[in-house]
Amino acid sequence: MFSGRTARGLAAGPEALADAVRLLDVDVLACQEVDRRQPRSGLVDQTSEMAKAMDAPYARFAPTVLGTPGEPGWTAATGEPAETDAAAYGVSLVSRWKVEDWYELRLTPARGRFPLLIPGRPPRMIWLRDEPRVALAARLEMGVTVVCTHLSFVPGVNLRQLRQVRRWLEGLALPGPVVVMGDLNLPPLPVRRATGWTPLVTAATFPGWRPGVQLDHVLGVGLPPGTTARGELTEELPVGDHRAVRVFLDLPGGGFGPIVNALPEGSTPA
Repeated sequence: MFSGRTARGLAAGPEALADAVRLLDVDVLACQEVDRRQPRSGLVDQTSEMAKAMDAPYARFAPTVLGTPGEPGWTAATGEPAETDAAAYGVSLVSRWKVEDWYELRLTPARGRFPLLIPGRPPRMIWLRDEPRVALAARLEMGVTVVCTHLSFVPGVNLRQLRQVRRWLEGLALPGPVVVMGDLNLPPLPVRRATGWTPLVTAATFPGWRPGVQLDHVLGVGLPPGTTARGELTEELPVGDHRAVRVFLDLPGGGFGPIVNALPEGSTPA
C-alpha cells in the first residue's frame, strides 16, 4: 500500500494534528504550511509529531521561512544546518517506507506585496509579501519517488515555479514513477497544460468548509501501463483550511495504496 497526504495550514496543537494524521492512516504524508517551534502551534516540531502519530521512521522538514509568515521580521530560509534550531515554516514529507535519498529545489518568490482574498463571512482582502517556496522529494525503496510542494499564490509566478519543478524532475532522471503532491495554487487545466502529468484525483479542495475549486493536486509522472488510481475527498479534519484528498494507487507488480493531499489550518490560504 502506498499512501501520501499533503497537508497545509497546520497551525494547530499537537493533539489535533495527531488526530488528523491517524484519521488519514496513510503510508506517505506530504504536508504544506508546517510549523517548527512556532508559538502559535505550541512550540512543537510538527513534522516529528506527525511521524510519531504515523509510527513512521522517515521524515524531513524543508523550511521556507524563518520566523512567522505573515508577521513582520520573517526571513527566507536556505535549508542550511545552522537553521535547525530556529522557529520556521515550510513543507514536510513523512514515510513509513524506507527513504533511499532526499532532494530539494528552492523556488524564488515574487517581489513585492500582492492581494489575497480570504474566504469567510464576509470575505476579506489582505496584502501579503510572497514567500520563498520549496519542492521536497523522497526516493522510496519500493521504487516510487514522492514530491511535496506548495507554490506561490501570485498568478503567473506559481506557473513558472511549476515548470521549474517539472524541469528539475526531468534533470534528476530518477528511476521509477514519480508522484507529485501539493497545494499548487492552480486549478487543474493550467497544471495539465504546463506539465502533461496524470491527475490522480479530481475534486474541489478549497475552502475546506465548502470546497469550490481544486488547488491541491496528486499527479503521476511516468506511471507504467496497467496502473490504477482511485482518488477521494476526505471529510473535514480537525486541522486544515483545505480538504484532504486521498489516492489509492496500484502499480503493476505491487499493491501500493492511498496517497493523500490535505492542508492544515494556516492563518492564510497562501
